[in-house]
Amino acid sequence: MTNIAILGSTGSIGRSSLEVIERFPGRFRVTTLTAHRNIDLLREQVACFRPDTVVVSDERTAEALRHHVNGHTAVLTGDDGLIEAVTRPEVDVVVSALVGFAGLTPTLRAIEAGKDIALANKETLVVAGDLIMRAVREHGVRLLPVDSEHSAILQCLQGEDAKGVSRLILTASGGPFRDMPWEHFSGITPAQALAHPTWRMGSKITIDSATLMNKGLEVIEAYWLFGLPADRIEVVVHPQSIIHSLVEFVDGSIKAQLGIPDMKIPIQYALTFPERGPSVSKRLDLVSLGTMTFFPPDMERFRCLGLAYQALRAGGTAPAVLNAANEVAVQLFLAEKISFQDIPGIIEDALAGHTPLMEATLEDLVRIDTQTRTAVHQRRAVVE
Repeated sequence: MTNIAILGSTGSIGRSSLEVIERFPGRFRVTTLTAHRNIDLLREQVACFRPDTVVVSDERTAEALRHHVNGHTAVLTGDDGLIEAVTRPEVDVVVSALVGFAGLTPTLRAIEAGKDIALANKETLVVAGDLIMRAVREHGVRLLPVDSEHSAILQCLQGEDAKGVSRLILTASGGPFRDMPWEHFSGITPAQALAHPTWRMGSKITIDSATLMNKGLEVIEAYWLFGLPADRIEVVVHPQSIIHSLVEFVDGSIKAQLGIPDMKIPIQYALTFPERGPSVSKRLDLVSLGTMTFFPPDMERFRCLGLAYQALRAGGTAPAVLNAANEVAVQLFLAEKISFQDIPGIIEDALAGHTPLMEATLEDLVRIDTQTRTAVHQRRAVVE
């Protein structure tokens, strides 16, 4: 029996993870659930899975939740509660599905406590890739990607010699604005940006997909997971979202992983790795699909992708600044305080004002994240 802690159990990845776990009642047990705002759903999850521990954001929420759980379930709060929950000895695997920078510290502490990680929080590697991968090696744990793109690459690499890899090719749906003329971008509303044509995700990730920043973050993540330099990690737009990524080898052969757009497939692969278990997910019908198309991303219209490559090449703490500025810009856009077109400019300004620190501690990264967010808000206040 593998004991699993799910960070962000009420989000889309968390919910899908619980669906996968339900399919394997003799193999997995949920020991920990965490949530931020959706306490009603958390109560339902607690009633269904009876975890040892739940973690919520504050004591007021915790007190309300304690009235709805039995004495077997401990209710913890805040960042300290997250860290206590993921480092408990009974936990074997942590599904890291928190959104944004918030996922970094509990994921790192879980690794240091010897827990395997199913990583859905791409910002963890974007911000602290060197720190995280050193900890993975030092503590001898497995870090398995849950993102469909990186799961696809992992699957394509099974049985292959890493020396034979020529390049990695990440696919992108292109988001809802891939065919929209640039002159219309100024009128894009949050509601339009949240209408992703293929995937159903949380609001932050959906906006990142619309700007192609999500793909830029995945390029940085791929760099840390698979050890190839930026110039050997490419992005192609594939609107059908059937091929989730490809690996090209030195002999010119290309492997691709195909499947319907369903996050339960890569989640299950991460949890059962290296085995494959049966799935009830819909099967891909190639005949009905008919045609798949590919074209290069428009780096002029979708500047966030280029900024991610810029930050990766700059190295050090530049990706941490990229991430912090992007998170603030997305929040401002969703609050209708800036336009969709303003997002890349905010990130570009933040990168331009930063001199990367090449060997950063966790404390350095937390400080730089805070400083970047403060600077972005201050610049916005001056503009307004």
